[in-house]
Amino acid sequence: MPCDATLRSELERIYSDLERDVAQAGPVCELSGRCCRFEEYGHTLFVSNLEAELFLEDGLPEGAVIDRAGCPFQRGKLCTAREKRPLGCRVYFCDPSYQQRAAELSERYVARLKTLADRLNLPWRYAPLPVVLERNRSSNW
Repeated sequence: MPCDATLRSELERIYSDLERDVAQAGPVCELSGRCCRFEEYGHTLFVSNLEAELFLEDGLPEGAVIDRAGCPFQRGKLCTAREKRPLGCRVYFCDPSYQQRAAELSERYVARLKTLADRLNLPWRYAPLPVVLERNRSSNW
């Protein structure tokens, strides 16, 4: 299902603002791909239904596996959904010196997503990526 133009524009604005704030924080990316291997590195990617509409509009990559281990959009150390990736991906870095700032940014920008849902009179759902993918596959999201 294509993402509504208004929603797309609003998400892009939020993501642009987040990109600026993350750049100001200056976290280091080691290009390790750890960010996408959730189970192995002990983290969970949460996605809102607003973001899922954009993130999943082109569907999953061929042969994608939906499980809690990792992201089905990761190929090697690269993200195949980089331009449409959700807030949780955009804010996450392995850099230990950035973790407190990442939590602050995440909280602030999730609140902006919730406000957007309210303003556009859309429902608000927020769940781990595998749950979102399974629900999307069965049209229950």
